[in-house]
Amino acid sequence: MMIEGDTEGALTLLREAVKEDPSSGFLQKSLAELYLKLGQPVNALEACERSIELDPQNRESRLLIWSILTSLKRDADAIVHLKKAVEIDPAKEDAYLHLAATYVRVFEYEQAVNILKDLLKRQPDSYLGYYYMAKTYDQMKLFQESAGYYRKVLELKPDFEQAMIDMGVAQESQGRYPDAIDTYRKLIQANPSNFNVIQHLIQLYIRQNQLDDAAKLLNDLVDKGINGLEMHRKLGLIYMEMERYDDAINEFSAILKEEPLAHQVRFYLASAFEEKGEPDRAIEEFAKIPRSAFNYYEALSHIAFLYKEKGDPEKGISLLKEAMESDPKNIEAPIYLAALYDAVERFEAGLTLLKDSEKNFPDNPRLIFRIGILYDKLGKKDASINEMKRVIALAPDDPQALNYLGYTYAEQGTNLDEALQYLKKAVQLKPDDGFILDSLGWVYFKMKNYDEAVAQLEKAISLVKEDPIVLEHLAEAYLAKREYRKALQRYKQVQELEPERKDLAEKIRKIKAEIGER
Repeated sequence: MMIEGDTEGALTLLREAVKEDPSSGFLQKSLAELYLKLGQPVNALEACERSIELDPQNRESRLLIWSILTSLKRDADAIVHLKKAVEIDPAKEDAYLHLAATYVRVFEYEQAVNILKDLLKRQPDSYLGYYYMAKTYDQMKLFQESAGYYRKVLELKPDFEQAMIDMGVAQESQGRYPDAIDTYRKLIQANPSNFNVIQHLIQLYIRQNQLDDAAKLLNDLVDKGINGLEMHRKLGLIYMEMERYDDAINEFSAILKEEPLAHQVRFYLASAFEEKGEPDRAIEEFAKIPRSAFNYYEALSHIAFLYKEKGDPEKGISLLKEAMESDPKNIEAPIYLAALYDAVERFEAGLTLLKDSEKNFPDNPRLIFRIGILYDKLGKKDASINEMKRVIALAPDDPQALNYLGYTYAEQGTNLDEALQYLKKAVQLKPDDGFILDSLGWVYFKMKNYDEAVAQLEKAISLVKEDPIVLEHLAEAYLAKREYRKALQRYKQVQELEPERKDLAEKIRKIKAEIGER
């Protein structure tokens, strides 16, 4: 009956069998298994408990009750039975592994490590024992230890693909990106069709700014016939990052031939023309994005700013005003129009617009944030700070508002402890944002913690390599530490970017005099 799928009939027969032989632990265990298959864990538990009463040394019943108790979220009781299963037959590894995994689930990491150490003493060649140990250290965020255990797993079982993937993830978590890349490459060599690993490696290449490698890997996939639209989209975006705009345009155009309603891809295509310096083609493509598309207003704002770049800001302003009138319940148009007013230095007009819009969109963090920026542009620092505090009250995890307020305090040299808390939180939310890291470094500088200032500013400059403000902050921090040659190097970089600044020449002259350099 079970083979034929008649579980109800099988259940009836098992119940009858139990009536005929109520002292059979085997029948009670079989009944528990069937109840579990039928999704009746409470009945399964009752039958399994009876099976164990009848045959306490039945190891399989102990493992079965563990799975039932786990499904009922009774991990503490499950652990008792797993310990008994280990005691019944210490030579079998499965109970050790289940017990360690259950300890990890209830955050008893030390107990998990101890049980796995016991297993590995008895079975030093248990690759699964090492694997579970590595996974346990992963959960503990001890990635250096976990990577060592993954290596041991792969010594014992070189073809254990999942262990190699997990090792790569552990290496990434340690910041050992070259090692992770090498691990993923080996995986792909062993299994060229492992698409998930290929995708992961592409993303890692992009994060590490190894765009040539990412593009090559994507092109290899296309050459192998894996040339779906997603491949072309990713290639196009990589080419955009590499400033290979013609290649990006070709990729996006190829997608739109097959999917003309792919509005986000249309947006990318228009952006490629914009970056390439072809504003008319960019406007033409942005204009093809219909009002019904989710990115319509963003496209419209690009058109408006392109008209501003072409010397006709009024045309852009008119477009956004028309959009506001036709859809007064949409907040995007007033926000983009205020940004355009900001760009043409009509700060009062932008502020008036947003304060008026606030009646229709009260307590909107994006709108309040823009109001705060405009107050700042008008020199009304206190008003700007108040608006940013309103944003944080409404949206405590808004990294830009946290950064803006933290940096403002740092610039003023006031409320530095408060600024530090804002900026630490902003970095947690956006750890790869170079400008937020710059703000954090700058507040450390203002607090005279120059070592930490340099550490954060070096991270920032690795992400925004040619920003003169970040470079100058780093130069100031090195100067405060009396590391004159490093300060000189950074000031020279700023001077290359801003050659008209006379104050830089004076700073450079003083540092050269300090170190005896002409």
